[in-house]
Amino acid sequence: MDKNTFDVIILIGRPAAGKSEVIDYLKKVPLKERIKRFHIGEFQEIDDFPILWERFEDDDLMEEMGQPRLITDREFTYEGKTYPGYVFKGKWFWNFLIKKLNLSYSKILRNDPAFHEKKTLFIEFARGSEHGGFREAFSHLSPQVLDHAACMYIKVDWPESLRKNRRRYNPDRPDSILQHALEDKKIEMLYKESDWDEFASDPKFLPAGDRRVPYAVFDNMPEKTDQPEVLGAHLEDVLDKLWSAWREARK
Repeated sequence: MDKNTFDVIILIGRPAAGKSEVIDYLKKVPLKERIKRFHIGEFQEIDDFPILWERFEDDDLMEEMGQPRLITDREFTYEGKTYPGYVFKGKWFWNFLIKKLNLSYSKILRNDPAFHEKKTLFIEFARGSEHGGFREAFSHLSPQVLDHAACMYIKVDWPESLRKNRRRYNPDRPDSILQHALEDKKIEMLYKESDWDEFASDPKFLPAGDRRVPYAVFDNMPEKTDQPEVLGAHLEDVLDKLWSAWREARK
């Protein structure tokens, strides 16, 4: 195995954990340095957030045209109270999003079979126990994804996720990768409970059907993603360990 870059990194964590900030940091690192320090050369990312946000917009447009909303509602009920805020009508849609990511990846390889000779793909999403958790999400990842994948989990606890979600909120750009946020009650309903600790009970591998995915944890407490030098040093250490595990798993 002569190449010095990852094929696929599944980048996961709670909302506002720091996933998008890590991607933004890596974009600013010169190519040769990025390969040497992080085993990431040219890269592309696919994230389920733009897909889900577009469904909210689609339903708004259909409602405006006098048609019924198909996928989403404008309000939700939590602990006996009703609140404004987009939610999906059915929990099945969370797994549909994973299948959309699978489909995007299959098209990338179809259009460029040599994609991974030079490029890494980041697949990014967050999941909470309320809508199936990480175990459920990984069970819907395609064999094509899993055969190429390593995983990095960005670790923050629930209060930190809530704090950072509030901090990044920009009401004028709800569709922005870096500035979108959830209403307090909605993020609590969807993400306060996480299955990560149970899902990651094995110290090296995450279960995904009949496959196992090597993983590493980027500890973002105290916060490192707001300090580029600290972020870079910790990311280098985490990805170096993940690189060793990924190479070993692929032998």
